[in-house]
Amino acid sequence: MASLDHQPLDGDRAAEPALAGALEVPAELHRRSQKAATIGAVCKALEQEFPDISISKIRYLEDQKLLAPRRTQGGYRLYSQADIQRLRTILRLQRDEFLPLRVIRQELAGGRTDREVAAGPVAETRPVRRGAISTSASGALYSLDDVVEDTGAEASLVAELVDFGVIKGELRAGQRYFDDTEREIVRAVSELARYGVGGRNLRVFRSSADREAALLQSILAPALRSRNPERRKEAIETLENLASVTTHLKHLLLIRDLRRITG
Repeated sequence: MASLDHQPLDGDRAAEPALAGALEVPAELHRRSQKAATIGAVCKALEQEFPDISISKIRYLEDQKLLAPRRTQGGYRLYSQADIQRLRTILRLQRDEFLPLRVIRQELAGGRTDREVAAGPVAETRPVRRGAISTSASGALYSLDDVVEDTGAEASLVAELVDFGVIKGELRAGQRYFDDTEREIVRAVSELARYGVGGRNLRVFRSSADREAALLQSILAPALRSRNPERRKEAIETLENLASVTTHLKHLLLIRDLRRITG
């Protein structure tokens, strides 16, 4: 979800303490200006294009080392126009291409710029970027200590997720290891944990994912079981496309319901 793939939900848009009026962001952020913007002003200015933007989400992207605004001596964040453009690029890559933060970080490091990311809704003719659905068991595995260090999650939270079947891991020589996807699940859940969301609350997400996977499997089961390598390859590609579509659909439905909650 981006995918909300690895993102916090927070309807609270209360800004950090206000700075001097000279630091207020201009009405049109796209103008090249040397004025700095507070995090609250950035959030307000971007919410028309990104209705689900929130202060906590911007902070989360900073925690993930995707943003690095400068700080005043009092600790307030100040966003330059370059910071705002980078944030817009990140949000568009999440919304339009369903990229996880790990991939977005690679895209930005590779020189991806806002000019290369189309503004507005996804065009019907635009190709969908897909997350790989690998059938190989040779991917990287991470120990509990690695996951805790990488995500900042508590070891007890990881254990709780295993107990409730949100992640499973793989036992090797008596020690449990986790793959990239499960590590990113832990990262996302650790953000939710700040708001009191625990493993037992996440069973609804797991149940929903299981039902969606079963639906997609039923659609493509014959092709996925095919002994013809080309047909099986096509089926996997179709599965990736369908997964992207369902992810986007869930995102839209969630935004619709959140708008109802906020009135």
